[in-house]
Amino acid sequence: MAEILSALRSLMASHSPPLHALIVPSEDYHQSEYVSDRDKRREFVSGFTGSAGLALITKDEARLWTDGRYFLQAMQQLSDQWQLMRIGEDPSVDSWISDNLPREAAIGVDPWCVSVDTAQRWERAFAKNHQKLIQTSSNLVDEVWKNQPPAETNPVIVHPLEFAGRSVAEKLKDLREKLAIEKACGIIITALDEVAWLYNIRGSDVSYCPVVHAFAIVTLNSAFLYVDKRKVSSKVSSSIQENGIEVREYSTVSSDVALLASNQLDKDTGLSSGQNGVCESGTCEAEEKNNDLIWVDPASCCYALFSKLDAKKMLQQQSPLALAKALKNPVELDGLRNAHIRDGAAVVQYLVWLDKQMQEIYGASGYFLEGKGRSKKRSRETMKLTEVTASDKLEGFRATKEHFRGLSFPTISSVGPNAAVIHYSPQPETCAELDPDSIYLFDSGAQYLDGTTDITRTVHFGKPSEHEKACYTSDSTQVLKGHIALGNACFPNGTNGHALDILARIPLWRYGLDYRHGTGHGIGSYLNVHEGPHLISFRPQARNVPLQASMTVTDEPGYYEDGTFGIRLENVLVIKEADTEFNFGDKGYLSFEHITWAPYQIKLIDLSLLTPEEIEWLNTYHSKCREILAPSMDKNELDWLKKATEPVSA
Repeated sequence: MAEILSALRSLMASHSPPLHALIVPSEDYHQSEYVSDRDKRREFVSGFTGSAGLALITKDEARLWTDGRYFLQAMQQLSDQWQLMRIGEDPSVDSWISDNLPREAAIGVDPWCVSVDTAQRWERAFAKNHQKLIQTSSNLVDEVWKNQPPAETNPVIVHPLEFAGRSVAEKLKDLREKLAIEKACGIIITALDEVAWLYNIRGSDVSYCPVVHAFAIVTLNSAFLYVDKRKVSSKVSSSIQENGIEVREYSTVSSDVALLASNQLDKDTGLSSGQNGVCESGTCEAEEKNNDLIWVDPASCCYALFSKLDAKKMLQQQSPLALAKALKNPVELDGLRNAHIRDGAAVVQYLVWLDKQMQEIYGASGYFLEGKGRSKKRSRETMKLTEVTASDKLEGFRATKEHFRGLSFPTISSVGPNAAVIHYSPQPETCAELDPDSIYLFDSGAQYLDGTTDITRTVHFGKPSEHEKACYTSDSTQVLKGHIALGNACFPNGTNGHALDILARIPLWRYGLDYRHGTGHGIGSYLNVHEGPHLISFRPQARNVPLQASMTVTDEPGYYEDGTFGIRLENVLVIKEADTEFNFGDKGYLSFEHITWAPYQIKLIDLSLLTPEEIEWLNTYHSKCREILAPSMDKNELDWLKKATEPVSA
C-alpha cells in the first residue's frame, strides 16, 4: 500500500499542473455502484473493498470517505496510512479540501469516473479558496496498477420479449416522444442498466449485474450503441440493427458526443426517417429546427462527455429511462413474482438443510427448540461449517431453479459479531465458523431471466439470549414490528420514500436507537439489485421521486450492536393501488404487495409484544408461504415448512 501511495504522489508531483490532491472515486465510466474488477481503482489504492467510498490522496495524507453501512468494515480493512472519514458525521470531501488544502490548490480527478453533479458540486466548493478541479488526461491509478485486470469481453445477449415485456421499438418511440416534449434533439445514455433496458440486451461485464459496458445515444432520427464489437456476435448484431440501432466501437462515444453537439451525428447514419418510432411524414426536419437541446442526466453522465457539450444547449435532468425502467410492465411483474417463488423455495430448502447440519454437527437445539444444545466434537474437519461454505450451499439450491443466472450481489453470510457489519463479505481465508449459540444473518439474492431477488433473514439455532430476543421484537428495538409497519402502509399518490422511512424507524427511535442504512431500494427485472430512481430512506434524495404503482421496493429495517450481533429482515414489495373506503382529495391511494416468501423464525419473536393485528399479519403471511411454496417442496421440506409456519397467538 505504501508503494502505491508513493507512486501516485510521484505522478501527482510531475503532473501539469502539479496536483495537491488526487480524488479516486469508486465509480466506473458509467457511475455504476458495482464495477468490474478492472475498475476497482479505489479498492486497489486503499484496500477497502466496500461498494461505496471515495479516496483522497494528498502529499501527506490519505483519507477514505464511506457511509454507515461500511464504517466497521473500513476500520478493519484500512491500514494505518489511511484515515476513515464517516459520511454524515465528518466533513464531506469537498468541504475538507476547501478548508484544509492551500489556496489555488489543484485537485485531480479522472473526468470519466465522476458525475456531472458531483464535479460541479466540488467546483463550487473549491471556488471559495480559488482551488481548481483538474481533469487528468489519463487515470493516474491505471498508470501505477501493474497487474490491472483486462477489460471484460463477455458476449452481449438479447433479452427475449417474453421476459422484457416491451419491444425495443416501443421503448424508442416513447423515448423520442419525451425528447420532443422537452425540445431535445438527442440524449446521451450512460447508466449501464438504462442501456440494457432500452435495447433489451444483457451481459456479464460486471459481477452480479447482467449489464454490458456500453453507452447509447438516441436522437429523433437514429440510435447508437457504443460497445466493444468483439462482444457482439453476428446474430446479436443483426437483432440490434433490425431495431434501427447502429453498433459502434465503445471508444468512439467521445468523438460522437462532439458530433452530436455540432449537429453532425445523424448525417452519415444511413437511417431513414420513420424507422422504428422515428418521426414520420416530414416532421423530423421541422422538429430538428425547434429541438436543439441535448439531454444528459447529471447524476449518471460522466464529466468527460459533458465537457464536450455546449452548456447553453443542454437539458440537465434525470434520464426519462430511470422512471420508465422502474415502472414494471405486467410481464415483468409476473416474472418477478415467479422468480421470488422459486427463490423462496431455495431459501426454505437451505434453512431445512442448515437446521439439520447445525443439529448433527454442532449438537444445536435447532430452528424450532430453544433449549441449550448438547456439545459435539467433530470427528472430521470436513464437517466444519463456515460462513462461506454455508452461503455456497445456498447458491447451490438457487442454481437448481429455472432461469437461474447467478447471484444478484455477494451473499452476506454472517455469524455473531460479523452480522453487525452491515455489508459484510465473508472470505474463505478469514470467515467465521457457524456457531449454534450466535445469531446468523444471511442477506442474499439471485438473478433469474424473469426477475432479480433480494431477501434477508436472521435466525438462531441455539438458545437466544433474552437480549437478542428483545432486540428482535421488543419495545426496545422492534425490527419485526417496523418491518410489518412499513409493509402494511397505505399512503396517497405523491408520497415519497422519505416520508415512509419513519414507519420502520419509530420503534427504534423510541429508545434512542437507529440503523445506518436506507430502509428500501428498488429492484430490477433481471437487472441491478439496487435500482432507482426511488428509494425509502432518510437521505434527502428519497424526496425526489414519488412512489408509484408497479414499482418494486425492499422493506429492510435492522438493528446492529457493534462487536456482538446484527439483525435485519428484508422482503421485496410491489407497489399497487389500494382499495380504500374513501379517496380524500381524489388522489388515489397505494399499498404494498409482498412477493418474497420465506418464514420468520418464531423462536426469535416475543409474541407477547406483538399486537393482535401484527399476529394476524404474521399468521396470514406464513399461511401464504405454505400455500405458495408447497408445490416446490419434497415431503421432508414441506413438513419443516408447515412447522415453521404454524399459526401463533400471543
